Amino acid sequence: MASDITEALRTEVAGRAQQRCEYCRIHESDTGFRHQLDHIVSRKHGGKSTVENLAYACVLCNRSKGADVASIHRTSGEIMRLFHPRRDRWADHFEIDASLIRARSEVGAVTLELLRFNAPERLAERGLLQTLGSYPT
Repeated sequence: MASDITEALRTEVAGRAQQRCEYCRIHESDTGFRHQLDHIVSRKHGGKSTVENLAYACVLCNRSKGADVASIHRTSGEIMRLFHPRRDRWADHFEIDASLIRARSEVGAVTLELLRFNAPERLAERGLLQTLGSYPT
């Protein structure tokens, strides 16, 4: 953990997220690795290690997002910002359809593409977790 991120700060961010990834919604207890703190606006872009700029993220989402704050829309070619967990409501940008996460907005579309929400292994994992009652349906 970075020296400017205390265990108390990590605990606060995890509690606010109810130990779920704020991007794909997987619960930390259903993953093989401890969730990470994502700088929504990365340090590279001037983001700070504050509770307002940190999101609780699974390893897969955090690694896929990296330092990105935007992506290029696949169809239009336009630069589009990514989902921002502190400013956006998840349900405004995404919906769960069986084991798929579907976009409800352009922001949702570029985010789910960049973070690979619907990669085959993630679909299989979500489907299994749903049958066990551990992932939202």
